[in-house]
Amino acid sequence: MEKRAFSRLDRQASVIGLGTWQLGADWGQVPEEDALAVLSAAVDAGVTFLDTADVYGDGRSERLIAAFRRSRPDAEVMVATKMGRRVEQDPAHYTLDNFRAWTDRSRANLDVDTLDLVQLHCPPTPVFSSDEVFDALDTLVAEGRVAAYGVSVETCEQALTAIARPGTASVQIILNPFRIKPLERVLPAAREAGVGIIARVPLASGLLSGRYTADTTFAADDHRTYNRQGEAFDQGETFSGVDFATGVAAAAEFAALAPAGATPAQTALRWIVQQPGVTSVIPGARTPEQARANAAAAALPPLPEATLEAIRELYDRRFRAQVHHRW
Repeated sequence: MEKRAFSRLDRQASVIGLGTWQLGADWGQVPEEDALAVLSAAVDAGVTFLDTADVYGDGRSERLIAAFRRSRPDAEVMVATKMGRRVEQDPAHYTLDNFRAWTDRSRANLDVDTLDLVQLHCPPTPVFSSDEVFDALDTLVAEGRVAAYGVSVETCEQALTAIARPGTASVQIILNPFRIKPLERVLPAAREAGVGIIARVPLASGLLSGRYTADTTFAADDHRTYNRQGEAFDQGETFSGVDFATGVAAAAEFAALAPAGATPAQTALRWIVQQPGVTSVIPGARTPEQARANAAAAALPPLPEATLEAIRELYDRRFRAQVHHRW
C-alpha cells in the first residue's frame, strides 16, 4: 500500500489506516477475539497506521493494540493515541503534570516506552492558543515519553491555529464527501507547513457505505443512537453532523457515483486519499472483511473529474447550508 510522510515526525504511514474507536466502545460490543482479527486483517492488507485514544473503552482499545502487537511482533505499525477526554473539558486541566500522567497511562496500556504520536483529543478551543500547553507538549518529547504530538480538532479554525505551531506534527480532522470544508484552507496550510493530515469519520459514521435506510436502528450503546444531537460529545462526530434522513438520501445518490468494481465506502475513501495534503485516512472496522475492503480502496484508480464535480454538487445541494458554517 502507498505510504505517505508525516514530515515533522520523519515517519511514513499507510495512506489508509485503521481507526480503533469501534474496538473500544460506543459502537456496540466487539469481543476481544473479533477485535484482534480486525487488527490482523488490516495489517495483512497493508495497513501500518493505527489510531486509538485513551478514552476508547477507557483504555480497552489501547490494550487490544498492545495484545495484537505482542501476538504479531512482525507487524511494523505506527500507533497514534489521544489524551484529554477522560476529564471535564476545562482548559485548566491541560497541564504538564496531567500530560505526564495521561501519557504514562497510555504507555502502560500500549506497552511501550515512547508513544509514536500523541494527540490532544478535541480539547476546548482556548487550549489551541495556549503557549503553556504547547511548551508542555514539547517537554513530553524532550523527556522521551512521546516521539511527536499532534491535535485532533472539531473545527477548521482550531486546525489552522494548531498548524501554526512549529511542533505540531499532525492534525486529525473530519473529512469526507459530506464534510469538505477542510479542503479550502486547512489542507493547503498543512501542506505548506509540513503537517500531516489524518482524516477521520471518513464514512460519516457508516452513512457513506450506502447500507442504511431511514428505518435503520442502532444499539442503545452506539453513539449513532445516543449522540445524534450532540448529547454526549460534539455532534459532528456522529454522521458528520448531518441529519440522518438527509444523509441516507444523499448516500443513495453518492452510491450511484461509485465506479464499477468499487463499493460506495471504497469510493468515499478513494475521494479522501485523492485530496492533496491527506497523509492517512482512518476508517474503522468491526469485521476482518470490512478492514480488508477498506484497505483495498488504496488500490483504486483516481476518481475522474466528472465524479469529483458530482460529489461537490451533491455536497453543495444537500449539506453546505447544514454543516459548512458549523465546523
